[in-house]
Amino acid sequence: MHELLVDIPSREYTIYIKPGLIDGIGEEIQKIYNNKKVVVITDRNVDRLYGKKIEEELKKCGYILKKVVVEPGEESKSFKTLEMVCDEILGFGINREDLIITFGGGVVGDLGGFAASILLRGVPFIQIPTTLLAQIDSSIGGKVAIDTSRGKNLIGSFNQPEAVFIDPELLKTLDKRFLYDGCAEVIKYGAIKDKEFFYNLLGYDREEFLYNIEKTIYTCCSIKKDIVEKDEKDLGERMLLNFGHTIGHGIERYFDYKKYTHGEAVAIGMYTITKNSEALGITQRGTSDIIKDILNEYHLQYNFPPIDDNGMDKIMEAVLLDKKNLGKSMNIVLLNSIGDGFIKNIDISEIMPYIKP
Repeated sequence: MHELLVDIPSREYTIYIKPGLIDGIGEEIQKIYNNKKVVVITDRNVDRLYGKKIEEELKKCGYILKKVVVEPGEESKSFKTLEMVCDEILGFGINREDLIITFGGGVVGDLGGFAASILLRGVPFIQIPTTLLAQIDSSIGGKVAIDTSRGKNLIGSFNQPEAVFIDPELLKTLDKRFLYDGCAEVIKYGAIKDKEFFYNLLGYDREEFLYNIEKTIYTCCSIKKDIVEKDEKDLGERMLLNFGHTIGHGIERYFDYKKYTHGEAVAIGMYTITKNSEALGITQRGTSDIIKDILNEYHLQYNFPPIDDNGMDKIMEAVLLDKKNLGKSMNIVLLNSIGDGFIKNIDISEIMPYIKP
């Protein structure tokens, strides 16, 4: 088993990475939690595949279990679903010494982690991520949130888990589209921080990628851990993790979170902003072509999608609501070259050349 200790001011916790970890997960949880009540928040797809398994593992260890099942998809990161989840949990009679488990992808982790942060002013929770994107990114670092009609993740908090349990075996049942969705965030880590890792990814075929998946997850988690330890509240270096996200969030919102997954939108954002910063003489020439090559390799779109005449106005509106907006200026994430990302503060009036299709 790989273990990574996340040591930040608000909490110290461990990321556990092991194939087959779901077998015996109850025993692992017993090492960090002594009470008996457990709420598992999951979605309908994960529940169909693994709901019975996790229920058996927890009950085997004597836990009294309540399962809350939401619909899969970004639409569940809403006030309506949040209210339902909170009502179900309160009806179970949970207290602040009990435990919430988020068992699913990024949507479940964000929604459940946010519910845990506001219920009774804070109930402990752990993450058991089931998608690649969640295993290497969203389950780590404590960012939890829901979406609104005005944009993605605009209502949320920082709420660090008690632990993160990652089982790469769970990815075997992941739809190919969502495997590649997670690959966009994997590529992001190499692009901003690790040139060697990036080029290893570029050289893998599908079989090699899957063979090296545990190592890949560990590398991504290590990079994120190091960044989060330096900047828990996303006020400095942690913004590097948003490479491609400013444009990506705008695309997601423009298409009402229905046409593109998060990773697909981020892939387009990474290529677009790199192509534009290269044209502006900031990024090393040829970098955007390398980004395009690796996105092609992982079956991810890179070209900006067709939008209507008011499309950029709608995307700009999302950009201006971005959490990196500082008022008259905002921070954007660019590359000097592959493996060398940096944060650039620009006047908001200068943003269009960086985000244009």
